[in-house]
Amino acid sequence: MIDFFLADWLGTPLWFWAAFLAIVIVLTAFDLGVLHKEDKEIGIAESLKLSVFYIGVALLFGFWVWMERGPEAGMQYYTGFFIEKALSIDNVFVISLIFTYFSIPPKYQYRALLWGIMAVIVLRGLMIAGGAAILAEAYWVLYLFAAFLIVTGIKMFFAGDEPMDVGSNPAVKWISRHMRVTPDLHGQRFLVKVEDAKTGKMVRAATPLLLALVVINLADLVFAVDSVPAIFAITTATFIVYTSNIFAILGLRALYFVLAAMVHRFHYLKYALAAVLVFIGTKIFVSDFLLDGGKMPPWISLGVTIGLIGAGVGYSLWKTRGHEEEDWPATQ
Repeated sequence: MIDFFLADWLGTPLWFWAAFLAIVIVLTAFDLGVLHKEDKEIGIAESLKLSVFYIGVALLFGFWVWMERGPEAGMQYYTGFFIEKALSIDNVFVISLIFTYFSIPPKYQYRALLWGIMAVIVLRGLMIAGGAAILAEAYWVLYLFAAFLIVTGIKMFFAGDEPMDVGSNPAVKWISRHMRVTPDLHGQRFLVKVEDAKTGKMVRAATPLLLALVVINLADLVFAVDSVPAIFAITTATFIVYTSNIFAILGLRALYFVLAAMVHRFHYLKYALAAVLVFIGTKIFVSDFLLDGGKMPPWISLGVTIGLIGAGVGYSLWKTRGHEEEDWPATQ
């Protein structure tokens, strides 16, 4: 049995993966089964406490990685975690639009976010496993990732703030055409049985909560197109890539209720995120072509990432002080 857990899987001993999975299961079970056994609206104070708890767990996990795998792996984990955490602020804005469009009340939002995050854990795992497999066979794909990050970062500098048109989402249209959808919510249920108006028989129908859940997961796939290449540009160690991503996402459902109330205050953060993406993408070309394959010290990547994100948050809060949401965007 000991030999089994010491066996290598994707470049990391199996017991590391088992420990990570155990933490995720315990956190999820405690959250859903104890803290939020009953559907209720999450206040900002409770959301803040949960956010601090989840961030604390993620940082402690990073410290464990640092001690067990060395400083380089630890700094790579923290860099990936902070990038994904900052990028998730954009997710919050989109998720807020989705909940508003489908008229999902706050007391059901937390449970919908939880199931959404469970799906994200699987989908991100598949994307990261696929990316790792491709890079193992063709390292040059990393240059495509790097170029994509640079182009994406430049586009973010000049992109406008057009809101997402939830109603035109292809998934919403497809489900609406191929499934019965109830006009009203049925508590926390995603599927219900209703009476068919023509036959009088009981048939299964989707609720608006299911539509919201589907669109949220599709939106995350779009966001993952940025975040997954970004962490691969920092390290190709699958364990670091996956765990830093998932720990950042796990705390998103708690942080959502804080950020949703003040997301308009982070308008200028996108410029800092754009700079981070350009930096991470450029780092690959600098390391391989200017440093003759030598690695840029991990502390530089971590320091630049934290510095840019911190500056973006600080400048946004300072620039938008005194502005209400309806006054947004603020004038330059």
